Amino acid sequence: MMRTSEKSPRRFLPISEFRDVHKKVSDSEASRNVALDCGWGRLVFANTFMDSHELVHTICQERQGKRDIALYIHDPQVALSLAPQELFLDPSHTLRLWLNKYEEGGLSPRGFTVRPLQSRRDIQEANRIYKAHHMVQIPVSFTMKHKDSPHLIFRVVEDNRSGKILAMVQGVDHKEAFGDPDNGSSLWSLAVDPHAEHPGIGEALVRSVAEYFKQQGRSYMDLSVIHDNEQAMALYEKLGFEVARLFFIKKKNPINEKLFIGSLPENNLNPYARIIINEARRRGIGVHVMDEKAGYFSLTFGGRTIICRESLSELTSSIAMSLCADKAVTRRFLKRQGLPTPDQMPAGSAKKNREFLKKYGDIVVKPADGEQGTGITIKPANDTELRAAIEKAQRVSDHVLLEEFVEGIDLRIIVINFEVVAAAVRHPAQIIGDGRSTVKQLTVKQSRRRAAATGGEAKIPLDAETEQCIRDAGYTFDSVPESGTVIPVRKTANLHTGGTIFDVTTDLNPKLAEAAIRAAKAIHIPVVGFDFMVPTVNGEQFKIIEANERPGLANHEPQPTAEKFIDLLFPQTRIDTHGEGPAIHTTLS
Repeated sequence: MMRTSEKSPRRFLPISEFRDVHKKVSDSEASRNVALDCGWGRLVFANTFMDSHELVHTICQERQGKRDIALYIHDPQVALSLAPQELFLDPSHTLRLWLNKYEEGGLSPRGFTVRPLQSRRDIQEANRIYKAHHMVQIPVSFTMKHKDSPHLIFRVVEDNRSGKILAMVQGVDHKEAFGDPDNGSSLWSLAVDPHAEHPGIGEALVRSVAEYFKQQGRSYMDLSVIHDNEQAMALYEKLGFEVARLFFIKKKNPINEKLFIGSLPENNLNPYARIIINEARRRGIGVHVMDEKAGYFSLTFGGRTIICRESLSELTSSIAMSLCADKAVTRRFLKRQGLPTPDQMPAGSAKKNREFLKKYGDIVVKPADGEQGTGITIKPANDTELRAAIEKAQRVSDHVLLEEFVEGIDLRIIVINFEVVAAAVRHPAQIIGDGRSTVKQLTVKQSRRRAAATGGEAKIPLDAETEQCIRDAGYTFDSVPESGTVIPVRKTANLHTGGTIFDVTTDLNPKLAEAAIRAAKAIHIPVVGFDFMVPTVNGEQFKIIEANERPGLANHEPQPTAEKFIDLLFPQTRIDTHGEGPAIHTTLS
């Protein structure tokens, strides 16, 4: 079924200067039959091929696990007719930036630095981001060999505070690569960490590469963007790119499948269901979508069918599910196993509630069986705020809990089949001032970025809680914070309200992993996400806040959460990864 859009057709920018370029080059002008290795695959420059059969033969020689792109195809219908079962026309726009018209400038990067790729760690971190976007990774050895190459340009974005790599892009100098008579260049493999908080990372990378090629005297820079990526199209148009009537051809392979197979029933499922279904299909497991709105689907293999709702399956018993649903019961079961939890009491009389608040000073008010952060209030300051917090929680659940507030880092640990598969630190939503926009405008922009990064699952509500959080920081929705000013806009780190998440699986202390496994066994649950509060990820101190019987596995890519989930459901389909996978394989007998 063809996808349709409710939006009006895009008005493409005219290409007034796009003359009859990219004619086939002669032997005297440039190299012939150019297929340039870029690490993730080859760029096959069709305008260097004199014969369509040779071109198609080259495209069909794509190596397994790579993603070749044949660009500047003059007669795509001819090439496709020569191998209709193997090739397809990529549904992307080619955008061109004429560098003699490009205007340098834009906002200076705040909180991050764009620099050339330097080390093995840089590309390892970049590959983590590529994997999160389901893009082909670039071999470390290839990148290190070519990082100073004149025809391959690598740029990364580094966070100024943490030193983490937040994004990477690759540029290709056509003139240096094969003596291109059109004096062109192109940009590829732009990927930004889905949880990066800084605005303007993508724009800064594109500008960095464009300005480099302009300094080298190149005439233009081309790039490719999928036709329905409205956000990217808007950015590139802002920078001066124009739509070029040029075509790409690719080989039909599992990596490209979503580009040529058309719409599938699961396309409208949320990312937490899709990640599981994609892994199941990869293993030849049958998929039937039962209710896309609620995320229900069934998986069938070898005559056995299991019904799932995202990461909740029939293997999780109703008892285990009810243990997680009632936070007070969860706490009692964990305490019996000697696992530390915050002190807690059910909301009662006004006097007892005041006494609990006075005893701990900072508390959390939460519904006993809420989820996704709904109904939670952190640190009510007085009796009035406490009563309001209890009333808010009661709108979610009849049973309300008062809980000791625990300072520390919000850590989510995923346990599947009593093995720690992933660990991540979660941060509440925050905005960063640019010196021009109001707090409300910045919040809306950050919410839009979070929604784009999570398939619409994460958004920052413009509600009373957000407004109060902003007031606590000394601002209002109408304030214009100075550039670089960081302002928290939510108190909880829940991803559905715009929180961000950073993988820390490799840094997790084994004692914390052991505690998570003990907790999973205490409530007899095969798939669970535990919320820990810890002073440090690599330390041994912790308190377990609560358990989630339906954790969002997509939030923890590139850790193999979906793979481990399918291993649990259908162990006979398990694929040997030869030691690759999560950094921690702690299990307890």
